[in-house]
Amino acid sequence: MIDPRRLRVLRALADHGTVTAAGAALHLTPSAVSQQLAALEAETGQDLLRRRGRRVSLTAAGELLVGHANAVAAELERASATLASFAAGSTGRVQLASFASAITQVVAPAVAALRVSAPSVTVVVRDAEGHTSVPLLLDGEIDVAITEEYRSVPRTDDRRLTRFPLYAEPFDVLLPSAHPLAGEPDVDVRDLADEDWVATLPGNPCRDVVLLACESAGYVPRIVHVSDDFRAVAALVAAGAGVALVPRDAPIRVPGATPVPVRGRAPQRRVFAAVRRGSEDHPLLRTVLDALTA
Repeated sequence: MIDPRRLRVLRALADHGTVTAAGAALHLTPSAVSQQLAALEAETGQDLLRRRGRRVSLTAAGELLVGHANAVAAELERASATLASFAAGSTGRVQLASFASAITQVVAPAVAALRVSAPSVTVVVRDAEGHTSVPLLLDGEIDVAITEEYRSVPRTDDRRLTRFPLYAEPFDVLLPSAHPLAGEPDVDVRDLADEDWVATLPGNPCRDVVLLACESAGYVPRIVHVSDDFRAVAALVAAGAGVALVPRDAPIRVPGATPVPVRGRAPQRRVFAAVRRGSEDHPLLRTVLDALTA
């Protein structure tokens, strides 16, 4: 019989890539993780890991078992949701992580609505960029992640997650007010090929938007300055340090920085809420998800 607790350890290794990172996610020591994985190999009679010095990777058998582990985890989530529904769980706390502008656009209005329609439901909000909220969700640190499509996000057919589309937000070019193009009705991204750029840090989904927009325009942007705070991005643009692409609803009202629409089809980010597969019918999560989508 396979111990499902050891399957959780295998999933953490697949998600995080190293024994140390998996241990940190599960609050276990690397030694304890290694012991659990060795015991799982003994239970299955299969080599699940390929060891090269201190580095490990999954064998074909390990990858196969991770797929089953994901299915088991989803069924356990679904069992929890069913029991909660049976108990008519209308009271409780939901942990939610979201990036800042989605908190403003969606989360805060949903919280306000829930205070009227479901006052016994408490939503605890954590500010987290899109690329950090999904790992928090998969590790069980939060119940709902609000994130966006980007290159490293789990694919839409990922069996670990259930998604709920929320909205799409276009990006504008942000220029120093003294820039020759700042007075134009719109700007072609191709006209910014020789500019210095201000962008978010690697891993932030908004950086992918910049890279893809510039790639479509035929060049790689010369990113000189980086910040995940759009107010800081706007301040650098206002100082003449470069140009940027920023979400239209980002808090960037800084004197000296002028937003201008992108000519043609504007880059955009598609924002969605995600929960662990199987938990989507939990009554508490259903109440919060309905408020978010509304």
